[in-house]
Amino acid sequence: MYRHLLVPVDDTDLSIGVVGNAVALACAVGARITFFHAIADAAGSLRGEAEVLRLIARDEYEYASLGKAQELLAKAEAAARALGVPCESRHVVSDKPAQAIVTAARAGGCDLIFLASHGRHGRLGMALVSEMLEVLMNARLPVLVSSIGEPALPARAIGIIRDEHRSLAAVMHAWRHALAAARRSGTDADVALMRAIVRYVRQFPIELHHPKEEEQLFARLRERTATCDAELDELERQHRRDHEFVAALERQVEALAAAEGAARVQATLALEQDVIGYAAFLWDHMGREEGVILPAAQRFLLAEDWAAIDQAFAANRDPNFNGAYREYRQLFARIVNLAPA
Repeated sequence: MYRHLLVPVDDTDLSIGVVGNAVALACAVGARITFFHAIADAAGSLRGEAEVLRLIARDEYEYASLGKAQELLAKAEAAARALGVPCESRHVVSDKPAQAIVTAARAGGCDLIFLASHGRHGRLGMALVSEMLEVLMNARLPVLVSSIGEPALPARAIGIIRDEHRSLAAVMHAWRHALAAARRSGTDADVALMRAIVRYVRQFPIELHHPKEEEQLFARLRERTATCDAELDELERQHRRDHEFVAALERQVEALAAAEGAARVQATLALEQDVIGYAAFLWDHMGREEGVILPAAQRFLLAEDWAAIDQAFAANRDPNFNGAYREYRQLFARIVNLAPA
């Protein structure tokens, strides 16, 4: 049976389904996963435009050249860790993704490449099919092609919600990892990184994700059935508790920033313990939503409900959404990049 899967990921919404299928397979057979992303050579593809972008919009250039890969891979790892699947990630700069996939699989000692067939039409679809065929022809090891078509509205809306959960899980992993690294080295935590993480947790999950869940998913589910009312009541209480948790963590980070000498190390240790507690709270919360509420929503909600939910959550991904989406993604990439490897 297969023991080590190479799973290429890209920046399409369909990649959410690919990662989920690959993780489910790895969990079932006891395999580990290497997630892989080939970053387009910005300098090669944009020529002089890349240099202009680097000079006039450095944040955008850095996100396009590396931050996007870090985002995709961090969220894929979060999906694997949620099911206890051992995983790691690799990325390379290459304008020949099929060749890069085969090379990565061989170099990593993988015994299966898990590819997605996106089912697209047109020029982009033909390019993806061409890359898939090139991998099949040159891999010289088993390739499993998972057919992923354009998802229906319920699946697409649920995919966005799960993707946002993965983003939060990846940030929490980076936070815990950074604090554990400081503890092992006997040093204090990077205050800039701590502040960036708290800012992300407050601005994206608390101020954006939770309210939309309550206004759209929870409210519509209450209209269709009373069977989930107790669970929904508890989740809404947890949303309020989340505000309190994050406010307390913000105060601890500022106490760390104000401390000096040995007190900074002690403040780091105290912060780590509370972050561990907060992470456990979040795992329970997201587990309730994904294990109870989303299946119930699939059972009870109607097409018009899913259309409204999909529209609301898809707006989170609109680059013009309050001018904030690009900032959120760049902040996410910065967090997973700054956390110790």
